[in-house]
Amino acid sequence: MILKQGNHRFAMTKHRTVPFIQRIDYYVSQLSLGDRFIFFVLAGALIIFSFGALFTLEKSLLVEIPAHGGTLTEGVLGSPRFVNPLLAITDADRDLTALTYAGLMGLSPNGDIREVLAESYEISEDGREYTFVIKEDAVFSDGTSVTAGDVVFTIEKAQDPAIKSPVFTDWNGVIAEAVDSRTVRFTLQKPYAPFLENLTLGILPKRLWSDIFDEEFPFVNLQVIPVGAGPFVVKKVERNSDGLITSYKLSANKHYVLGKPYLSNIKFVFFSRTADLVGAIEKGLVDSAYGVSTQHTLTAPYARIFGVFFNSNQNQLFTHIEVRKALSVAVDRNGIVENVLGGYATAIMGPVPPGSGVKSTPVAHNTNLVTEAANILQSAGWTYNADARAWKKKDLSLQTLTIRTSNVPELKAMATAVKENWEKLGVTTDIELYEPGDLNQNVIRPRKYEALLFGMVIGQSHDLYAFWHSAERNDPGLNIALYTNKNIDSLLEEVRATNGGEDRIEVLQKINDIIADEYPAAFIQAPDFVYTVPEALRGVLLPQITTPADRFAGVEKWHVTSDTVWPVFVK
Repeated sequence: MILKQGNHRFAMTKHRTVPFIQRIDYYVSQLSLGDRFIFFVLAGALIIFSFGALFTLEKSLLVEIPAHGGTLTEGVLGSPRFVNPLLAITDADRDLTALTYAGLMGLSPNGDIREVLAESYEISEDGREYTFVIKEDAVFSDGTSVTAGDVVFTIEKAQDPAIKSPVFTDWNGVIAEAVDSRTVRFTLQKPYAPFLENLTLGILPKRLWSDIFDEEFPFVNLQVIPVGAGPFVVKKVERNSDGLITSYKLSANKHYVLGKPYLSNIKFVFFSRTADLVGAIEKGLVDSAYGVSTQHTLTAPYARIFGVFFNSNQNQLFTHIEVRKALSVAVDRNGIVENVLGGYATAIMGPVPPGSGVKSTPVAHNTNLVTEAANILQSAGWTYNADARAWKKKDLSLQTLTIRTSNVPELKAMATAVKENWEKLGVTTDIELYEPGDLNQNVIRPRKYEALLFGMVIGQSHDLYAFWHSAERNDPGLNIALYTNKNIDSLLEEVRATNGGEDRIEVLQKINDIIADEYPAAFIQAPDFVYTVPEALRGVLLPQITTPADRFAGVEKWHVTSDTVWPVFVK
């Protein structure tokens, strides 16, 4: 039949309706040429708008996730020698060891100690037994399983004096035993709350190392091409004509127990001079480096402090607290932080670094530090003799002091700043510089200094025992101020047996306040860790840093590429 509606006619049959597109086409064909132009313009705009709206809606709903791929080229000062958790001594050694080995525990990006090879652990009520279960999928980079036997072997080698491991003291007196193939138990002589930190030690595969004699341990090829359970594996090592390693290429370990890293490769390029490293960053030859500041620099607090430590055995004037206090107060810490360290540090007055939860002793921000220091001496009966250029008190004379320190640029600059401060106070100050090895062997170990500008590496657990307990006053102890205080001894022992939380922070606070009030050192600054990375690198979170290798905490999450997916596909 034929239907009429207005000026339009269209046919319908009993069995079929005219398709929608054909009807639109019919309507359009009835329009004038001008109306048709307007129709097509509006239709095109509608289509474009619709697709744009759909695209925007989709983009708003999609989630960006890391993707596998990409290479990071890292510049490092020095050259590696021992890529081995038991022998690593340089920063280059520790960097490569951190990436190729894994421990039962590991440092997380937020600074906590987390399970890595360990699936779970239990601590006995008396704090002396730690029992760990190893994850079933924990394997070395060659695909072989990590067992309790590997863990026990590694600890026994750490305890072997013939190996001369830097971690020997961490394991002294600890008994390690395999309960079964996946369970290992550690027994301590007495409770030690920071013990979990020791368990970040990388595990060696026993089957590859057990037949190597102690005297051969430092020289085997496994020191260069390691087999560990870490996030990366060594793919290529390059050397110069002298046999010195110039670069390492690491590739993502598909067997890594925390998941295959997103970065496909990390390449290390080694430099002998800071200037060469800085130049490589500026020229784009390397992407990242620590200790170098650029426009895209990350910072984190170092778990270390620097100061001038007083030795009263070498200079009896330091038995007088007013002398120690005056010399400490005279130091312009804020000036050193800004002018010597470029602002990458925190001025301090006590032995506990920032980031521990302890409230620091306030640092004076006035410009009358020398006047304040002079008042401290005068209040204690000292007078300044301008002719002799010395502070006098009866038969005592504070006239000349000598600071000994390492011949490295930052410490030399800090020593020069302290010298200027003390000489404004009227104390002539000399500086003696030593190469680091010489300083340790001939100055620090025999305690041959009256004032030592030095740094203490405190560690993640902020265990101050080795630095301030009276039992550590002599070598190999690290109590370089030769400090003695029975109350502090008791508190140091207490904090070692106290697990984390407010109780531990409370004890640390007492330790910090007592030591700060007795001025065994002129504490100066806690440095910032400075790490230059490319803008494209994502996922980098820095914990408090003990050694530069700590920057790789969470390295498996670093990425330079990404994908967008619907939320339902996000793990």
